[in-house]
Amino acid sequence: MQSEIDSNSIQYNQMQSGHIFLLANEILDSENYAAWSWFFEQLKEAHGVKPNMCVVSDRNESIIKVVSTVYDGVVQYACIWHLRKNVVTNFRKLHAKLADVFKAYTIFEFNSLMKKVEQIDVRVKEYLQKAGYDKWTRVYATVNRGFRLTSNIAEIINKHLKEATELPIYDFLEEVRKMFGRWNRNNRQVGTFICTLICRRYNDLLELNEAKSTRMRVVPATDYVYTGLHENRRYIICLEKKTCTCQRFQIDKIPCAHAYAVLKSKHFEADDYCSNLYKPVAMLDTYEIPLLPLPDRSTWEIPDFILSEIVLPPKYTCPPGRPKKRERQKSVGDFYKTVSTNSCSACGMNGHNRRLCRKIRRVE
Repeated sequence: MQSEIDSNSIQYNQMQSGHIFLLANEILDSENYAAWSWFFEQLKEAHGVKPNMCVVSDRNESIIKVVSTVYDGVVQYACIWHLRKNVVTNFRKLHAKLADVFKAYTIFEFNSLMKKVEQIDVRVKEYLQKAGYDKWTRVYATVNRGFRLTSNIAEIINKHLKEATELPIYDFLEEVRKMFGRWNRNNRQVGTFICTLICRRYNDLLELNEAKSTRMRVVPATDYVYTGLHENRRYIICLEKKTCTCQRFQIDKIPCAHAYAVLKSKHFEADDYCSNLYKPVAMLDTYEIPLLPLPDRSTWEIPDFILSEIVLPPKYTCPPGRPKKRERQKSVGDFYKTVSTNSCSACGMNGHNRRLCRKIRRVE
């Protein structure tokens, strides 16, 4: 019996570590309304509805319909990886400005970038506008989803379980449990040995903002409100509300470069103004409960009504051809990398090979 883990399984990407925390997964024969309906109903019963909860998906019609029914009022967002993939596939447009649009922090910045996208191809702008700015942008979002803008991170799970998909269902689920048990244990160990006040990824971002703040000048208005002057632009920072007009402070939950300049002038610790989710104690609390192993099947106490029930295999139509085993899909950043070019083995320069090298011809 073949089994597979759905790539859209609900998983928590904890903001403080960037790691995957699997909350629930579903074994199904296909993605359809009935399967997603059962999954989200069970998830709601077990997990409930949390404040500022949102769902990021690939805009599958079944997911959108089920979430709207089961989670009334929960905001749904579109995965920007799938959006950009559709742009590249349908319009053959691959431009750096498209990447900046998805990461814009202010409405002014977003509108300026959209004008440049319109100059590239007006169809791209119309497509993104039809998808709904509130479904994929940061500036129009009603719920802050942090740094995780895609659902494609779940493909990492499929990559590590590629060989396990050949196993029977019980052995497959055991491999899933063991894999996440190892991941959770490693993440607990990482959190134990963190020496900084916030986790490494976000500490690096804070240090980058510190470097950017060295050439900024701050002017106090009150004890908490300051004006930051940088490159002939003015930014208003409020330490009490943890806000800045550049929007990075309130979206990233980390002092931006302008806020860092203010904190440095007042000799305040920047770590105190970072979100508690970025601190090692939050990471340790996340992975506090281990995934314990199951006892041997010979010791299970199974009720008679379960033993007497006959479970039939699902109705499955095998498609023609050899089954494909896909590797992990590319992340958003993979599209922005430059295309590799040939390098010459003789001179080491890019753009040509040894056969076309001019330096060798001069020597000859």
